[in-house]
Amino acid sequence: MRFDRLALEAFDDGWETLADSFAALPPLPTTLTKDSARTVIAWNNSPDVGFDRAVNPYRGCEHGCVYCYARPSHAYLGLSPGLDFETRLIFKADVAALLEKELRKPGYVPRPIALGSNTDPYQPVERQLKLTRAVLEVLERFGHPLTIVTKSAGVLRDLDILKRLAERRLVRVCISVTTLDAGLARILEPRAATPERRLAALGALAGAGIPTAVLAAPMIPAVNDMELERILERASSQGASRAGYVLLRLPLEIAGLFEDWLRAHMPDRAERVLSLVRQTRGGRAYDAGFAQRMSGTGPYAEMLAHRFRVAARRLGLDRAGPPGPGQESLDCAQFAVPPAAGGASGAARQLALF
Repeated sequence: MRFDRLALEAFDDGWETLADSFAALPPLPTTLTKDSARTVIAWNNSPDVGFDRAVNPYRGCEHGCVYCYARPSHAYLGLSPGLDFETRLIFKADVAALLEKELRKPGYVPRPIALGSNTDPYQPVERQLKLTRAVLEVLERFGHPLTIVTKSAGVLRDLDILKRLAERRLVRVCISVTTLDAGLARILEPRAATPERRLAALGALAGAGIPTAVLAAPMIPAVNDMELERILERASSQGASRAGYVLLRLPLEIAGLFEDWLRAHMPDRAERVLSLVRQTRGGRAYDAGFAQRMSGTGPYAEMLAHRFRVAARRLGLDRAGPPGPGQESLDCAQFAVPPAAGGASGAARQLALF
C-alpha cells in the first residue's frame, strides 16, 4: 500500500504452488465496517465538476468496475484499491443524523448536494442498510436540492421520495451507461445492473416526472467509444433530457489495474488502447489537471468531444450545465430548517439565536 511502511508480496517458488493456492480460494465475501466519521458533507472547489458539496454513505463499491476512479481512496485506509475496494466496504451508519446536524448549523447556505460523486449510493449493500434512503428523507424534510449519479436500477426503490422531490424541483437523477453490450458490461462492471436495466430505470424515472440525465462514462478508446452516439440515442428514447460524458481516467493504482484487465480480456488490442489513452493525457497514463482530467487533450480527445456535441445537439440533450446531472434548474430557495424531533426547550431555542 502507498501509505504502509512494510509491504508483503507473495512469491512463486517455481513449483506453481502460488497459482494453485490462489485457484483454490473461495469467492471473497463482502465485509462491512462502521465509519466513525464526525461529518458527512465533503466539500470541494474543483472548477470542472458541477457541485461544491457531496455526501457518500459508502467507501468502496461492490459493483467492481475496473475503471473506477475512486479505487485509490481505499489506499488511504491501508486497504487495497483492487479486491479490498470491492469487498471491504466502509459505511457511515449515522450518515442521516450527521447530515441533519450539519444542515442545522447557523449560516449554512444551501446548494445542491451530490450523491454518488465517489461511490455508487445504490450499490447492492444499500438494499440492506438503506443509508441513501435515510439521506433522501433528511433532504426532503429540509427542502434541500440534490443530484444523484448511479448505475443501479435500485434507485427505483426510492421512487416515492424522488417523485415528491421532483414536484418541488429539488432533484435530478443521472444514470451512468458505459456500454450497450451486455457481454462487455459483464467484464467491465461485473456486479452493476445490466445496460438494459439501467435504460429501463431511466425510462421509469422520466415517466414518473423526475428530471433525468445520462452519463456516457467512461469512454474508453477502442473499447466502447464507438458506442457514444448509440448510448445517447437510447437514453433520449427513454426520456433523458440531458447528457454528459467523461473520458477514461486512470489515476494512481488504477492505471496498473486497468492495464492488467485489458491484457487479460483484450490482448489483441491492449497496446492500441493504451497508446490512445496516452495520446489524450500528454503521453502519460493520466493527467490530473482540472482543465483536462475529464476530457483529455489532443486530436482523439477533440474528436470525441465533437462527436458528443453533435449527437447531444441532434437529440436535444445539450442543455447548459456541467457533465452529469445539471443543477441550474434546482430550487435552493425552499431550504428551511425544520423543528428538531421532539421539539426544543425554550432555553435551547434562545441559545440557538447566538
